[in-house]
Amino acid sequence: MTMARGGIYHGTVIHTRLRPVRHRLRYRIFYLLLDLDDLPALHGRSRLFSHNRLNLFSFHDRDHGPRDGRPLRPWIDDRLREAGIDLAGGSISVLCLPRVLGYGFNPLSIFFCHHADGRLMALLHEVSNTFGQWHGYLIPVDDGNAPVVRQQCDKAFYVSPFIPVSGEYRFRVLRPGQQIGVTICQRDSDGPRLVASLVGQRAPLTDRTLAAAAAWYPWLTVKVIAGIHWEALKLWLKGAPFVRRPPAPESPVSIIARSYASADQEKIRA
Repeated sequence: MTMARGGIYHGTVIHTRLRPVRHRLRYRIFYLLLDLDDLPALHGRSRLFSHNRLNLFSFHDRDHGPRDGRPLRPWIDDRLREAGIDLAGGSISVLCLPRVLGYGFNPLSIFFCHHADGRLMALLHEVSNTFGQWHGYLIPVDDGNAPVVRQQCDKAFYVSPFIPVSGEYRFRVLRPGQQIGVTICQRDSDGPRLVASLVGQRAPLTDRTLAAAAAWYPWLTVKVIAGIHWEALKLWLKGAPFVRRPPAPESPVSIIARSYASADQEKIRA
């Protein structure tokens, strides 16, 4: 049975480090797009996907937001209210990696927050590191009907042991449709330091497509965490300088007042 409010995106992740040493990685991967309000129904009609329970694939509330297992929708609505954003009951969907046989790790999850009239109001970019920490960047959307969202914010959270907590992120996100595209450029005063991208093609989220994904990407999330450590070893062998991990930000979510500085808009298009 087709799960119309969800989707599965088969695609590729590419990271290109430009400084202080050059390094590039490319992995095949898949992401799920899940409507938070539809998770109980998804759980009920799928044999291979579960919400907050062990299955071949699953989504657990405690992997996101406050990490205490409480429902995510009220928690995100509270953060949106802090930012002065009211969805009027509109949908919130998340683009993320699932747990596979109970194991999960998400370097990046993106929550798409829509007004009841369909306009995209904000994105919550949730970033996790391999030290058990996470941080969110809640950024309003300037044009809620545009197919491509461009945003920026200061970097506030330690992700890689080879990149300092400085500079800014610039996001370019293609709204989920038949395709998904996410590009994140980390910049500092000397220019781009790291460019990461995800591109994917959508398929319906059914037991059949999930079974196929299990065959095409066995132990997906284990491979993700293993790949992160393998690439870190290669960076170390290339002589990338190690950056000591600072304390995590006091607030778990950076609420950004504006999604984009108008004067910088054309620069980021390049």
